[in-house]
Amino acid sequence: MHGGEAQTVIDVAVVAVYLVFILGIGLWAGRQLQTLEQYAVVGRSFGPLVIFATMSASFIGGGFSTGNAQKVFLFGVANVVGLWGFSLKEILVARFVAPKMDRFPTAISVGDIMATAYGKIGKVVTGLCALFLCTGIVGAQVGAIGIVFNVFYGLDRSVGIAIGCGIVILYTTFGGMRAVVFTDLVQFAILAIGMPLVLVFGINYVGGIDALIAAIPRDRIEIPGGYYAWPGLVALFLVFMFGETLVPPYVQRLCTGRTAKDAARGTLYSGLFSIPFFAVTGAIGLIALAIDPSLNSNLALPHVVVTVMPPVLQGLVIAAVISIVMSSADSFLNSASIAFINAIVLPLRREPLPARSSLMLAKLVTFTVGMLSVLFAVSIESIIDILIYAYTYWAPVVLVPLVAAVYRSRKGAAAFVAGAAAALVVATVWDYVFGKPWQIEGLVMGVFANLIVFLAMPGMKRAAIVLD
Repeated sequence: MHGGEAQTVIDVAVVAVYLVFILGIGLWAGRQLQTLEQYAVVGRSFGPLVIFATMSASFIGGGFSTGNAQKVFLFGVANVVGLWGFSLKEILVARFVAPKMDRFPTAISVGDIMATAYGKIGKVVTGLCALFLCTGIVGAQVGAIGIVFNVFYGLDRSVGIAIGCGIVILYTTFGGMRAVVFTDLVQFAILAIGMPLVLVFGINYVGGIDALIAAIPRDRIEIPGGYYAWPGLVALFLVFMFGETLVPPYVQRLCTGRTAKDAARGTLYSGLFSIPFFAVTGAIGLIALAIDPSLNSNLALPHVVVTVMPPVLQGLVIAAVISIVMSSADSFLNSASIAFINAIVLPLRREPLPARSSLMLAKLVTFTVGMLSVLFAVSIESIIDILIYAYTYWAPVVLVPLVAAVYRSRKGAAAFVAGAAAALVVATVWDYVFGKPWQIEGLVMGVFANLIVFLAMPGMKRAAIVLD
């Protein structure tokens, strides 16, 4: 066996052992689950460091790694600035929202919080939006998994999806949030080490920072620059600030904290960590541009890994790239099932569903959403574009009334419905009739439309407290 072939075998073995290890941890962690609450929030038992690690592993999916490298390759570092809208959002949530979570001691989903202010309709509509959002984001991760296995091992995209998604769907279906958190801890440790390693070896490969800057077009390192003028850059920042604010997996993690203070500290650490991490994955996109300007942009990050990483470390970094995708996919899979059961099925049933039946149905939904996400992924090629499309029907509808509910809104169901309707109309017309003027996404306009209508609606004398 030649040296190169031997090295390939070693790298494949490293990744195979890692995947088996992750599957084993996930299945082991999911033992003895008895209730839907255990499946969703694991007994509210985690401290700030665990919340930090699992929340970070959840948001650092294909869109914020492979997708970020792709967009920086195409449009420059302005995309990193746009992603920092997400970082600011995490810091604001840590300061203003997470400390209030002790007001909802029995909540296991976003729908439960919404129900306290807007009743059953608020809970069900939020559940539908959450289901759509989570399916779309899992679809983004599915697409990234296919790319990873294709680039690294030459496997057909469908085979890569079958391997990566099969493992994620299996342990998430049987292990719920406990399996997600335990695997997230391992995945976070690997990706937090692996991505900076790629950056260091990549800069060395192209001859240093000065050589890197000289090798790429100037508009890629200007802010604003290239594709993004100031209006488009500000709009992108707002998209990532609003788009994932209080999405289902992050709210579930706020609910898993021992205390609201623990949840707030973990969220703050996560937001601070995201700032340099987005810069790292964006810089890898610039390295890919310096190495091969004709490269398919979707392959920017994987191509750099294959090109610059030395033996053995390449296998570890490939495991890190796979971790990035899997750690986000499992979180949104779990949240999709919780949204469907807890915020749609249970509120609409005349008779309560037995605890064991709720748990079994949640597992079935997890598996089904995983399968449907595969279909969603093949219809949109860009991972970042999938994320923005999924955000469009979450943030405009849910964000404003959800923050109001956390602060004990007295607006009531009528304000929720009116604001949601206005948001959907404005977002859809802005995107598909006006064609996104000034590069501003309809998501942003929808959020502001909801805010205006919601605030204009008369309030109620007292808030309804409903946790179905």
